[in-house]
Amino acid sequence: MNRLNRTSSRRDFVTRVSAGIGAFSLVNALPSLSAASSVNKSSKLGIAFIGLGNYATKQLAPAMEQAEDCYLAGIVTGTKAKEAVWREKYGIKKENIYNYENFDLIAANADIDIVYVVLPNSMHAEYTIRAAKAGKHVICEKPMALTAKEGQTMIDACEKYNVLLSIGYRLHFDPNTREIMKVAAEKPYGKAQYVHSEAAFIMGGNKGWRLSKEMAGGGAMMDMGIYSIQAARYATGEEPIAVRAQEYKTDQDKFKEVDETVTWQMEFPGGAYSNSMTSYNARANRLYVSYQKGAALLEPATKYTGIKGNIQKRVLEVQPINQQARQMDGFAQSVKSGTPSIVPGEEGMRDMRVIDAIYRSLANGGRRELI
Repeated sequence: MNRLNRTSSRRDFVTRVSAGIGAFSLVNALPSLSAASSVNKSSKLGIAFIGLGNYATKQLAPAMEQAEDCYLAGIVTGTKAKEAVWREKYGIKKENIYNYENFDLIAANADIDIVYVVLPNSMHAEYTIRAAKAGKHVICEKPMALTAKEGQTMIDACEKYNVLLSIGYRLHFDPNTREIMKVAAEKPYGKAQYVHSEAAFIMGGNKGWRLSKEMAGGGAMMDMGIYSIQAARYATGEEPIAVRAQEYKTDQDKFKEVDETVTWQMEFPGGAYSNSMTSYNARANRLYVSYQKGAALLEPATKYTGIKGNIQKRVLEVQPINQQARQMDGFAQSVKSGTPSIVPGEEGMRDMRVIDAIYRSLANGGRRELI
């Protein structure tokens, strides 16, 4: 069983980055996977979405039409009215439509190779584990789980049932984001010394489960904050060892159950330091990195399209790609080859360990080491 080390070595980071640079080829093959061996490696793999909310409807489903290695083969929904709409729009077979009660029958469906969990955060672990037990490879949307401990149960289940697990980190498939990762790995400007990362938006109206502590596990930190954590991690090429965090609320009523605005600082073993923020009541979308001999900027840094910036004097123009299509194709390629995703469950666990530490700092104050 693979357990996360307290920190990841520079060599591990370079390996992870090199695995995805360029065509995002995959390395470090896993042992032979029984589920992987049953797929048709010459054809597109079938993906079923669990949950048909805004992200699945407006981003993932349209992106699937641009994918080259996978297609939308099935859906899982608790809303009967959505079945006919999706079936007609995407040509889904009637027998490939499931609900939350009969979901486990998906084990016998040869059309579906991969399940993409696009549910409220509190349901990620349950349906990842159930999908793994059904013999389906899994993409789980971020955040991976409510806690690092819960995330480990997901990794353990996928290992037990010999299926691959990937987390929905679309930015790892964005060319300009990968340029930042490449600089961290190769260090042409020396080590990163300071990182500033921001990811925030103003939440209008009532966003349902996202404002529920029970369903979301937290507020902006669990949703947008992961982008800021990720940015600092891949900009330095290191794993943080400690955090300090602060919380602010300008709308006590709306955000009575979850965090609205959080700022935090992370310490890295090589001496780098980061300052980050996330919010449901502010606008921010930026990554700045100061190296020993230069600097880099992505602004916007996390949008579905339009990521741009510069590294020193080199301009990073907007790349005309679909992040989600690349992400799903990348995982389909992993399944076909029996090799791990470039964003495996362990990558999600690294973020959850940081988030756990941030919430401990918010609750008790002061510096909190990652555990």
